[in-house]
Amino acid sequence: MNRIRFVVTALICVAVAGAFELSAAEASGPGPSAPSTKTVTFNKDVAPIVYKSCAECHRPGEAAPFSVLSFKDVRPWARSIKEKVVNRQMPPWHADPHVGQWANDPRLTQAQVDTISAWVDGGAIEGNPRDLPAAPKFVEGWGIGQPDLIIQMPEEYTVEASGPDEYQYFDAPTNFKEDKYVQMAEARPGNRKVVHHIIAFVVPPGQPSLNMIPKEQRSAALEGSLKNTPFYRDGLLIRMKKDQPVYNDASEIPANLKGYNNVDDFLTAYAPGSDYGEWQPGTAKKIPAGATIRFQVHYSKVAGSVQTDRSMVGLIFAKQPPEKLMKTRAVANVFFEIPPNAERHKVTGVWKPSLDITLYSLMPHMHYRGAAMEYKVFYPDGRSEVLLNVPAYSFNWQMAYRPHAPIHIPAGSKIQVTGYFDNSAKNKFNPDPTKAVRQGEPTYDEMMMGFMDYTAEKPQTLAKVDPQVFDTYVGKYEFGPNRTYFITREGNRYFGQAPNNPKRELFPTSATQFFVPEVESQITFVRDEKGEVIELIYDQNESQRHCKRVRENTATSRQ
Repeated sequence: MNRIRFVVTALICVAVAGAFELSAAEASGPGPSAPSTKTVTFNKDVAPIVYKSCAECHRPGEAAPFSVLSFKDVRPWARSIKEKVVNRQMPPWHADPHVGQWANDPRLTQAQVDTISAWVDGGAIEGNPRDLPAAPKFVEGWGIGQPDLIIQMPEEYTVEASGPDEYQYFDAPTNFKEDKYVQMAEARPGNRKVVHHIIAFVVPPGQPSLNMIPKEQRSAALEGSLKNTPFYRDGLLIRMKKDQPVYNDASEIPANLKGYNNVDDFLTAYAPGSDYGEWQPGTAKKIPAGATIRFQVHYSKVAGSVQTDRSMVGLIFAKQPPEKLMKTRAVANVFFEIPPNAERHKVTGVWKPSLDITLYSLMPHMHYRGAAMEYKVFYPDGRSEVLLNVPAYSFNWQMAYRPHAPIHIPAGSKIQVTGYFDNSAKNKFNPDPTKAVRQGEPTYDEMMMGFMDYTAEKPQTLAKVDPQVFDTYVGKYEFGPNRTYFITREGNRYFGQAPNNPKRELFPTSATQFFVPEVESQITFVRDEKGEVIELIYDQNESQRHCKRVRENTATSRQ
């Protein structure tokens, strides 16, 4: 709903990977057997492996340090390739192999590793040109293929040669005249030398646009938006105030603070090596008519010279409206504190879905002190199950894990994400083990977020509500100071509209209770002893808002 969007959009940071990467191979896929007597060549034996498993990132214009599309490009890196694949450092994969099965598991089979090793040991021979398979084809600059639409930042941004990191925000209008459904979305940096990460959010129509604020006033506006929140503005970064209460166990966070843990509804993100932004057929993300795309761009000054950037997002639209709307949220905790020199500090986040949900991907996120993360679900019948275990988390690889089959989670379950942090001197990446660490945007602060892509499921059986009965609900309700929630009817369809949000369809589960799957909320209408509707209860994210009815001379439906 109408939350502090600057705060919401600030709560993630993704690393640039500087190391050699190999990705996208199916671990279960067939691989050539390591020959013991024949000569192993690049053209016949190795090229099929690297074309399939490495070329997505190892090609011109991508983040990897070299291309694998030709023998000439690969040969100087042969020994390094062998070392990385034999040690299982590449392709990068950090999930516990004994927990879950993952459709995007990129690990090479042992036979593939043996083939590459034998090729290098045999002198890394090129082989017969006639044995070389056709190189894979890519759309230059895009992993998703040629976008149907490219939306750029409204103008170039200049990044100075030195100074602290910056988080900058840019709004680009879509000018969509109708709702659009996105099957694939890819964020692309305009300048990889300085773009640390990109997150693209959908700002619904009716919410304030940054373009309405003069540039010279935006920093002050952001700082003002943080007033009376747990956060403060430190230069161009948002951090947790030092005097805020500490809750390492999210179940102890009081109700009035739980809303600050809500991080959801971003469209797509950029991180080298990540293929985030593709959704299964039948599911898609929605961009409402008139919405704005908000770019959150983290700039670092590693280039050492003045640079410019104009990053972009490419969209591929679904061919037809999806059966289910895909959403993204984080099971997060922003109120933790990691003590100085702590070797394995535990922090939990929890979420109790109010509706049945289906999970399609899981993506752990922490900073340099992040050591491990686990996703676990506690079912209503008392069972529990570990969904994902990442025992050796790496900040340099912000990976999404996609299960072979979507995971169904019934309403009433509790999803718990547990992060472990190493703030000791043993952690070679630790910026400063002598300091206590709290939530914040810069990488010398920390984050604890278990992201997930999911769909909220409609109940299999819906109630039937007489339109004349629903007309007794139609009208205005007090959603907050000077804020109104509207209930309307259009024929036999029922709608609710929160302040600064599009109207959303309500689906009845009883004569008085309705749910809104698009935002995972429930609405219950309350009558007094005379049978008059006096309020609605808006239930979302484990918190309730009692909205008194606004009396009017005539309540009319918007038909």
